[in-house]
Formats: sequence, structure tokens, C-alpha cells
Amino acid sequence: MDLATFEQLLSPAGQLLLDEVAQRAGVESDLALGTRLRKTYAPSLVAAAVTQNHLRGKAATKFGADAARMYFTHDALEQSTRMSVATHRAHRLASTGATSAIDLGCGIGGDLVALARAGLQVRGVELDPVRAAVAAANLRAHGLDGEVICADARSVDRRRDEVAFIDPARRDGRGRTFSTSDLQPPWDWVRELLAGRAVAKLMPGLAHDAVPAGVEAEWVSDGGSLVEACLWGAPFASATRRATVLPSGAGLVSTGEPVAVADVGAYLYEPDDAVIRAGLVSELAATIGGWLPDAHIAYVASDGVHPTPLARGFRIVDELPFREKPLKAALQVRRVGTLTVKKRGVDVVPEELVRRLKLKGPNTATIIMTRVLGNGRAYLVERL
Repeated sequence: MDLATFEQLLSPAGQLLLDEVAQRAGVESDLALGTRLRKTYAPSLVAAAVTQNHLRGKAATKFGADAARMYFTHDALEQSTRMSVATHRAHRLASTGATSAIDLGCGIGGDLVALARAGLQVRGVELDPVRAAVAAANLRAHGLDGEVICADARSVDRRRDEVAFIDPARRDGRGRTFSTSDLQPPWDWVRELLAGRAVAKLMPGLAHDAVPAGVEAEWVSDGGSLVEACLWGAPFASATRRATVLPSGAGLVSTGEPVAVADVGAYLYEPDDAVIRAGLVSELAATIGGWLPDAHIAYVASDGVHPTPLARGFRIVDELPFREKPLKAALQVRRVGTLTVKKRGVDVVPEELVRRLKLKGPNTATIIMTRVLGNGRAYLVERL
């Protein structure tokens, strides 16, 4: 979709076309609908409207009900932030007293919408003219004020009251990149921003030693999926590392306090991926009065039930043999036919193990295979 076609889509005629496509999608096939509409509208405009309708449906997983009134491009939708995560970040930024933000590389404007909804004055900067137009349209679609500039983010002067937000592109000619050296704008430029009033969204696999000194790294999960590392510039940092779990908003910060390492108790807790990636398993153990069954494994042991959105809890029903042959015999005695294997820190491929066991029976079971005090152990568990 080029800029001229998108501008036509925003016209009254384009809006009527979009409405008709939305109403008839699923009633008529795309081929029949497109053939009929091309008798009235330009083929490029029909194609753009049909594409927007598909993208709005796809975007619902990230943007919820908002997707139905927003505009997207294929690649920008893939790269965009989930609205739940953008909203969390925007409200945290607003809570610092910030009143204005500039999104340096705003894409389709999802973060701009979240920032504006949180009460901040917003400006977006986007090099691609179509994305810039889409971002401006998305602000208007939500009845929000804001300016979008089509320019290189590195060439725009920032106002004194503006907090810079940057989401560097994490794709190159070979696909998704997992290295800060391949980011665009370059990582050195992002690091310079973070010395001041700035916030940066980075890949969730960001290494701890890549975080600049004085900057807070917040790993965020949403619905159980680790989605990003957010770096908070020095003026906003209140910890070195933080884990935030959405939708609950529960969080942990680094304290560095050690916890005991000992054999398992009656319960095992599997920390959320944000907690693990932030390196806060010991902090989690401290919050629930637990300990680590192994100093190098991301499980927490406890003698009590401690419901928490920061981890999944399991009651240990029994300890089972770790070796495959006696493990199979123990499961056969229990007439287990459907088995879920959770493993951590041991050389086990769950799918291959289940296939080799060839279990038959009416019962289902979950086992955890992990290391405890350096040794492989297996436990029959029930989810709390």
C-alpha cells in the first residue's frame, strides 16, 4: 500500500468501502467480494481495504477491541508492541511525573496511543511515510491529540520536557536479529539516549552485561509469554533489574539477598519467564518463604501454598525414579496414559521421552524432571 492509496482509504468513500468489506467478510469470499467491489472502486483501493480488514482481525490479539478502528501494515503489525505492554509502560512513565514524550521511530503508533491515553503530550517520528500517516490516523481514530513527523529519528531536535522513547528495529536483511550490534538506529546512539530521560524497548533475550551502567532493565511478560526488555534511563531507574508480569502487574526487583539451597519441600514453584530472565529467582523465593532446590536451576521449593502471579505452583505428590526404565514401571502402576513432562537443567527431551515410554492407561499425569542439589530427580506433581 502506497501513501496515496492510504490517503484514499481515509476519505469518506474509502471509509464506506472499509465498512462494507467488514460487513461482508465471511459472507462472501474474498474473490467474490473483490470482484464485485472493483466495479465501483479502484482495484488498488479495494485491495487495501480487504488487506486492512484482515490485518484488523489479526491485530485483535495485540490490540483487542481497538484493532477494529486502527490501521496497519503487515510488517509494522508484527513489530508493534502489545497494547497491554504499551499501556503498562506508559502509565509507569506518567507516574514519574513526565508530561511529554517523543516516540523516535513510532511505526504505526501503538505506543503513541498508549502514551497519549496515559495523559502525556506526544510526538511521533517515523522515517517511512506510510507508517507515519498510519500513526497519525491511529491517533485520530482514538480521538487523541499528537503530532507525527516523517523524518529520521536521529535528526529531530527533542524538547527539554520530552522523554524519548525508542524501539530500535530488530530485523535486518537476514530476518530477526538478536544482537544489539545489528539494531537500527545503532545501539551506541540508543545508549547515549539512556544516559538521560529516555526509555528503550529491546529484545527479551538482552544480556545483563549489555545493560548500560545506571540504567534499569525491566523484563516484561504478558499472559505467560516473555515479550520484551524495557530499559529505563538513569533518571527513571529505581533498581538494576526488575520483572513485571502482566496482566496482573505484579513485579519483583533485584535485592541481591541470598537464599538457602536445600532439598525440596512439599511444593515446587516454576517462576514466570520474566522472573527467570531478570535473574530474580532468589528474590522470588524470599517473597514466598522458600528456597532453591539447586543453586543453578530456576525452581523454588516451599513447604506452603503461596499463590502468586509470579510463578506456577505444583504440589509434589510423590518422587519417582529418574531413570527411564523404572520411571516407566512407576507410571504403569499408576495407569498413566497421558503424560506431561516439564524439565529444567537435565538432558531430557520431553516429547522423545513420552514417545519412548509408550504409556497406556486412563489417567493423566505431570512430572517435573530437574536437578536437586546437583542430582537428577523426578517428581509426580499436581498444579495448584
